[in-house]
Amino acid sequence: MDRSRDLIQGKVFKSILYFSMPLLIGNLFQQLYNTVDSYVVGNYVSSTALAAVGQSTPIINVIVGFFMGLATGAGVVVSQFYGAHDERRLSLSVHTSMALTLLLCIVFTFIGLVSCVPILRFIKSPAAIMPMATTYLKIYFWGISFMLIYNIGAGIQRAVGDSKRPLYDLIASSLVNVVLDLYFVCVLHLGVAGAAYATLIAQGVSALLVMIQLCTTPASYRLDVRKLRIESPILSRVIRIGIPAALQQSVISFSNVYVMSYINHFGTAAVAGYTTYTKIDGFIILPVQSLAMAITTFTGQNYGARKYDRIYKGMYLTIAFNEIISLIFVGMILLFGKDLLRLFTHDQQVIQDGYIMAKVFLIGYLIIPFTNIMSGVLRGVGKSFVPMTILIFCYVFLRQIYLAIVTHFDHALNVVFAGWPITWGICAIILLVYYHKVFHLPLDDEKDFTSLK
Repeated sequence: MDRSRDLIQGKVFKSILYFSMPLLIGNLFQQLYNTVDSYVVGNYVSSTALAAVGQSTPIINVIVGFFMGLATGAGVVVSQFYGAHDERRLSLSVHTSMALTLLLCIVFTFIGLVSCVPILRFIKSPAAIMPMATTYLKIYFWGISFMLIYNIGAGIQRAVGDSKRPLYDLIASSLVNVVLDLYFVCVLHLGVAGAAYATLIAQGVSALLVMIQLCTTPASYRLDVRKLRIESPILSRVIRIGIPAALQQSVISFSNVYVMSYINHFGTAAVAGYTTYTKIDGFIILPVQSLAMAITTFTGQNYGARKYDRIYKGMYLTIAFNEIISLIFVGMILLFGKDLLRLFTHDQQVIQDGYIMAKVFLIGYLIIPFTNIMSGVLRGVGKSFVPMTILIFCYVFLRQIYLAIVTHFDHALNVVFAGWPITWGICAIILLVYYHKVFHLPLDDEKDFTSLK
């Protein structure tokens, strides 16, 4: 087995940083991928079109988030077997994960197409937004299989320490998306439908590339379509680790969909302002997302190799590094926040509403590293249920309780936006208490990993 990419040796932070850099660049292109749609429709169609794309994003994230949680479980299992040098079960986990993904492609396409309109009605989407949001969502869900296949394939590659090839695939698909966005919207004048078609085709490119790479690699994680089948013991472990993460992602995403109903009360400009700043926010949290992905793989491999000291050291160093980056971004938003918003629209009300969100979110950027990195470590050792429970409690139940109570007394836009950083802070406190009072390695249930056949 080729061990050139493993994370169980060498300097801890250097290993994490080197592994995370392609992830960061890849996530940058992924965010660019998502941002181009908003930029193009905001500048070349209308503010209403910009709001329609933004209205669609949290709905897409409900289904995508569920799959990404399952993909996290698959990646953890792959990384643990890779770290344990178990080639047979490594291969079984790859083929089981891909077979499960192909089944879910059918399921999620159907669910997305059937549910998009009822969800838009449920959140009281403004009448001006509804037709375009429906068009964007339906086209997107017709191509959702491409996104699922790419993400599981990229997850497998990252789990064995290869974060470069997923990056190259994202760069290629992002460039395709940019070119097609401009062509479909600015030349063919297809509006939000053009932006959706561009995304669909670009995702198809990334799915094709990752499948070619997995099917042609000489390594032990090579994908052979003739071996695609679901192995029950492997599937059981993937589900045990992945379902909590899947439920966490999808439930939190649905909670954010419901939060949109509060924002929708303020009109199209507020929705467009929210949409615009979420694109900027996406770039700000890229480092913590990338390092959280890296720490999950790092933890999985070192857990499989029984190198527990490296796990703890990696967690603390990664949190500290993220805090430094977050401080830099906070300063940039304070200095250039409105200028960044103007890249997407020249509507002054949209810019004003977006900047309200920016100012409210600033303190939260110093909190997110704790929640994301600690959750990544827990998933890396297979304890996905703990972060799922804590994050759902804070990001869903507490956030909705907060909104229901405070908006009854003060229905202002900044009050609605404050629900995010407040619940991030509570979540970080609970996770810190858990780590200091409960968590320890080796785990009591470690035999579940060592006895898996």
